[in-house]
Amino acid sequence: MLDQGIKAQLKAYLERLRRPIELVGTLGDDAGSNQMRDLLVDIADCSDKVAIRFDGTDVRTPSFSVGVPGETARIRFAGLPMGHEFTSLVLALLHTGGHPAKENEETLAAAKALTGPLEFVTYVSLTCQNCPDVVQALNLMASLNPSIRHTMVEGSMYQAEVEAEKIMAVPTVLLNGAPFGQGRMSLEEIVAKLDTGASERAAAAIAEKGVFDVLVVGGGPAGAAAAIYAARKGIRTGVVAERFGGQVLDTMAIENFISVPHTEGPKLAAALERHVADYEVDVMNLQRATGLVPAATPGDPITVKLASGAMLRSKSVILTTGARWREMGVPGEAEYKAKGVCFCPHCDGPLFKGKRVAVIGGGNSGVEAAIDLAGIVSHVTLLEFDSRLRADEVLQKKLRSLPNVTIVVSARTTAVIGDGEKVTAITYEDRVSGDVHKIELEGIFVQIGLLPNSEWLDGTVALSNRKEIEIDARGATSVPGVFAAGDATTVPYKQIIIAMGAGATAALSAFDHLIRH
Repeated sequence: MLDQGIKAQLKAYLERLRRPIELVGTLGDDAGSNQMRDLLVDIADCSDKVAIRFDGTDVRTPSFSVGVPGETARIRFAGLPMGHEFTSLVLALLHTGGHPAKENEETLAAAKALTGPLEFVTYVSLTCQNCPDVVQALNLMASLNPSIRHTMVEGSMYQAEVEAEKIMAVPTVLLNGAPFGQGRMSLEEIVAKLDTGASERAAAAIAEKGVFDVLVVGGGPAGAAAAIYAARKGIRTGVVAERFGGQVLDTMAIENFISVPHTEGPKLAAALERHVADYEVDVMNLQRATGLVPAATPGDPITVKLASGAMLRSKSVILTTGARWREMGVPGEAEYKAKGVCFCPHCDGPLFKGKRVAVIGGGNSGVEAAIDLAGIVSHVTLLEFDSRLRADEVLQKKLRSLPNVTIVVSARTTAVIGDGEKVTAITYEDRVSGDVHKIELEGIFVQIGLLPNSEWLDGTVALSNRKEIEIDARGATSVPGVFAAGDATTVPYKQIIIAMGAGATAALSAFDHLIRH
């Protein structure tokens, strides 16, 4: 199952086991069970601290548990944890075997203190880059806390269960049989959601902080660069972010980050976080900014209001709040989000294997999504509002070569239709003839660009007609002492490398502002 190179790496990792662990398989005679048997044998061959049995009685076949001999196992994999989930498997082995987790001690203590029973089930696809964070967080919680159990279910192997549970997006997490959450969630987010007093404690701690020299609002590439450049000046720097990493966390392949031929969004986000941690930067994660109050008089601090009710004060502020996926804004879209309306073809595409889907948008993102989905689903209809596709010609050529793709231009999407539980169709208007058409399908992937996260600034700083924060060449906004960078601004090209450069510019401009005022 595992090649010799991977087995050698796994053997090195398993040398860190501090106590014996046991893998118990629940297998049948199918191909998936045979692959799982081979995987478990390969793992056991890598360490004398790993024992295996094949007498499991789990309700899902094939599956296997990871536990300590003599104890009830609290981590289970239903399906093969390969692809993006192989790291989840390795970490489950290590944490069950007593290897310490590299997480915030306060968060780990909060996870250990949770009371149960808490029975989590996470539905994933192996091509989803968001799923591993959730699986790894819940597995870690289960390894720490005897009242927590977690099962990862690989959607394509358990399609009947996925359909019965009406899972239309991954990762989807159930807690004690009821919906708990969808999409990427960090350990910190999950614990905060379960620990009802966490937000109040965080707000109280924030309220006690003094005045920063530079406060960065947002934790994406622009925010990370701004924080590093500011901290290197030796001034008191803070970062407040709703989700450190920002939209990069939802990016699959990155191949245009100069000097790095290929990486993935989550890896880059983790590297950004580690780099920021090398400096004396006060990072306040899981905090959403809701208001900006300019300085009353020159020399007074600027105030940033948070959703928790806390307020932060700083002599200068750098806004790096980024952008989010733009929605269609048609009837039915909100009702069927994550019930057939999706935004990540890499994550959710495998859930629509053999089904009919539409892609909305004819730019590079839309055409790439249609190409990827065509290899999974039975048919893809690409709808583009303009009279022609706007993607690079090489992508268009590839798309037009695929036999199960239909391209419709001059198409204005008018409604998403469903049966109350899932999407069943989409309607669009032909912008030339005015005729309205209906397409029967099961999934819709929206790829129509980005919307800046700037609503909370409306009326405070000058915004463009696209609601982007207006900045000058130095990153300055219309408010003295307030700077901005990245995808939320009027910078013409929304690229990671450009956002980082803009973040550095904004930080240097903020420092210049401080020494002059």
